[in-house]
Amino acid sequence: MLQFVKREITHSQQKNVSERGVVVVVIVVLGVVVVVVVVVVVVVVVVVVVVVVVVVVVVVVVVVVEVVVVVVVVVVVVVVVVVVVVVVVVVVVVVIVVVVVVVVVVVVVVVVEVIVVVVVVVVVVVVVLVVVEVVVVVVVVVVVVVVVVVVVVVEVVVVVVVVVVVVVVVVVVVIVVEVIEVEVVVVVVVVVVVVVIVVIVVVVVVVVVVKVIEAVVVVVVVVVVVVIVVVLVVVVVIVVVVVVVIVVEVIEVVVEVVVVVVVVVVVVVVIVVLVVVVVVK
Repeated sequence: MLQFVKREITHSQQKNVSERGVVVVVIVVLGVVVVVVVVVVVVVVVVVVVVVVVVVVVVVVVVVVEVVVVVVVVVVVVVVVVVVVVVVVVVVVVVIVVVVVVVVVVVVVVVVEVIVVVVVVVVVVVVVLVVVEVVVVVVVVVVVVVVVVVVVVVEVVVVVVVVVVVVVVVVVVVIVVEVIEVEVVVVVVVVVVVVVIVVIVVVVVVVVVVKVIEAVVVVVVVVVVVVIVVVLVVVVVIVVVVVVVIVVEVIEVVVEVVVVVVVVVVVVVVIVVLVVVVVVK
């Protein structure tokens, strides 16, 4: 009986030992499984965290790069627009300055040309008038001198003729009275006849001389009139030429100014269009 009891006790103890070993093994296995699961979970969590961090970093980097690119593009566009505007302003200012300089130069040239033309015309007209006056004065002086000389010559001739006639008459009278002893009545008749003849001759000579002088005066007057007409025609031609030259110069100036203005307007329009295109793009 005792042996049986011992045997049972021994068997129970062995069974308990076996059950404890199984429990220990199960516990160990469960612990290993738990540890493995924990490790796996930790690894998964770490991986997820790393992935999330990487994604966040990538997103942040992409956003930052995009922002930087946008900022750079905006800055470049602004700089380009500012440069274009500055260039446009400079070009417009330069064009305006060039236009002003060209207009001033053209106006100065035209004024100088007009002044030169006016001076030349005035000088020519003055010279022509002086020449005409000198010619007229010379002609008048010559005519006066000729008339005076002719009158003096006529007077001298008349005086000489009268003196000669008187001398001849006196001589004849003396001869007739002293030598031939003719009657006084006859002598008087002869003297009267001779005096009448002499007077007729003198009158004829004077009339001829006067007619010649009148003819000379008429010729001189005609010549003077012709000279005056020619001078007036020359002056009119000069004035017409001057007026035509001034009108041509004024037309040239107007055409040059219009061309310059058109060129400036075209340049400004082209520049504005280019600026608008650049800004829109």
